[in-house]
Amino acid sequence: MLIILDEFALNMNFTNENILSDSALERVYLHSRHSYPEECCGFILNDGVKECENVQNKLHKLDPFKYPRTARTAFTFSFEDLLFLDRSFNSNNPVRIIYHSHPDLGAYFSDEDRNHAIIDGEPIYPVKHLVIDVQSTRIGCAKLFKFVNGDYQLVKLFDGKEI
Repeated sequence: MLIILDEFALNMNFTNENILSDSALERVYLHSRHSYPEECCGFILNDGVKECENVQNKLHKLDPFKYPRTARTAFTFSFEDLLFLDRSFNSNNPVRIIYHSHPDLGAYFSDEDRNHAIIDGEPIYPVKHLVIDVQSTRIGCAKLFKFVNGDYQLVKLFDGKEI
């Protein structure tokens, strides 16, 4: 079930957007559960979902001082996935949403998420961000964020489910 959060979202016409199909959300939820207890990451396109590789553990193993966090608390897209993302914007099926999970931490757009999504006060990519609260036995919820007035704002809340 989709919940409109507040009058701000209504005034910004987010209710008129076909943000995310039920089947795409289900696939993202399954990816989140299968990746648990590590973070997953991926892309939601105009048509479909692309599950991506979280290379954070590889980076941590190569250089734990430069990359102190593991995939339990961080995600990094592979080079191939970033190339796919970049090329998608010149295709008929562009990425519309970047998603990732937060195992056992709740669905929120963290300071770390902001640091990797914004450069010089502007979004790096013209996408929304979906953060999934994944727990050991269920999905708590998912929250969709959009860049508005200089920051990422919560615009939609999606119910969780047992998976």
